[in-house]
Amino acid sequence: MQIHRASVVDLRTVSELFDGYRQFYGQPADYALAEAFVRDRFANNDSVVFLAIDSQSGDGLGFVQLYPSFSSVAARRIWILNDLFVAPAARQRGVGRALLDAARDHGLATGAKRLVLSTASTNSAARALYESYGYKQEDVFLVYKLELQD
Repeated sequence: MQIHRASVVDLRTVSELFDGYRQFYGQPADYALAEAFVRDRFANNDSVVFLAIDSQSGDGLGFVQLYPSFSSVAARRIWILNDLFVAPAARQRGVGRALLDAARDHGLATGAKRLVLSTASTNSAARALYESYGYKQEDVFLVYKLELQD
């Protein structure tokens, strides 16, 4: 397995995985939407994507997408680990952990204070992975959201 920072050259592979990620969270398959979204992230330099590739076949195994943010209290950069997805056929092969390594290494290289993430409370596999990696569930702050559109 190889992991590299993805770019527009990887658009098709990342978009296919991103479409699978959206389907995992109950959205209908829509490759065109996934590709447009990923293309915009690359074009606008909105996020950092690391892509895991099978060294033998060249197939995409998974990706992690990080969005930049800041901690005002710490006066430092943080990264929001917004998306982590491993293709079903590649699960239980260390792909998720390798992508978490890439995210951590990127955070350290950019001087970030922390990585933050959220996942569905029902996603026990992801929660177990994150907790085994050292992520701690937040119990001090409540998360609120205001939906602005459907």
